[in-house]
Amino acid sequence: MKIEFAPLSIPLQRRLQTASVVQWVFSFLALGQCCILLFAGLFFTRFWVIGVLYAVWWAWDWDTPQKGGRRVHWIRNSVVWRYMRDYFPITLVKTAELDPTKNYIFGFHPHGVLVAGAFLNFCTEATGFSKIFPGMTSHLMMLNLWFRAPFFRDYLMSGGLVPSDKETAASVLEKPGGGNVLTIAVGGAREALDARPGAFTLLLANRKGFVRLAITHGVPLVPVFSFGENELFNQVENPRGSWLRWTQERLQKVMGIALPLFHARGVFQYSFGLLPYRRPIHTVVGKPIQVEKKHNPSQEEVDELHKTYIEELCKLFEEHKLKYHVPEDQHLSFV
Repeated sequence: MKIEFAPLSIPLQRRLQTASVVQWVFSFLALGQCCILLFAGLFFTRFWVIGVLYAVWWAWDWDTPQKGGRRVHWIRNSVVWRYMRDYFPITLVKTAELDPTKNYIFGFHPHGVLVAGAFLNFCTEATGFSKIFPGMTSHLMMLNLWFRAPFFRDYLMSGGLVPSDKETAASVLEKPGGGNVLTIAVGGAREALDARPGAFTLLLANRKGFVRLAITHGVPLVPVFSFGENELFNQVENPRGSWLRWTQERLQKVMGIALPLFHARGVFQYSFGLLPYRRPIHTVVGKPIQVEKKHNPSQEEVDELHKTYIEELCKLFEEHKLKYHVPEDQHLSFV
């Protein structure tokens, strides 16, 4: 394989953009594990008292993630995220106004490999979420297990990430006064196994929990499609029925996290590595679907709203696909 190296004359701005993405990929793939090792290691050093003090704080603060987390605005507004935005680049597109006196559920599609669009748009201010949607506070759901990692949990909460469970959803969606957005990557970890360039298959046909959640709390549903999300990485071929796909799905069921074998480019060369390609992402937020509140919705009511949601998502995709260089004959498919 011929290796294409990056030129030495790359401008400083582009190097800083690459550095910002390196730290993000590292955070996504390894920071949690490093934080666990650091916490355990403290008890075998002269700094063991720091471990004890944090353990006491951790026990006292245990339920904070389920209560909506603890955002740190200087982290959300860090220049690091603006460099990351410009690396791709990533833009957030509004198609309808949101009422800041209401709470909302955003259904984010597709998941992609590392959910880059959802993270940058809803866990930072790099694309101007608070300016585009004034009066709204964004939250993004993430696997519960990462909120049990010491130190890492605090980093996650600083951006607005919250655990993916019913208790947390209720805490966010029932906040008085409105103005809260709960973003759910509906396809979840399993959808990451199908994330590759040119893929427009969404794991949505039987995903109805977020719909029931919207009805139970009486909050509008908003479809969100992130054009370019699946273009960032290549992935080892894993067709359904193959031994690799079988293994990945079994591991996903046991561990709760997907293990797509993805690859793209490196830091100093463009031929292989774990950094995403520099390809644009346009995250388009659709118009709200109004929902009537019912504490115990029937399956028929859930199915009907789910059908409406899919129709609105398809409409959003069809209205914007040509603008973002998706072929006219390309349509969404659902499994």
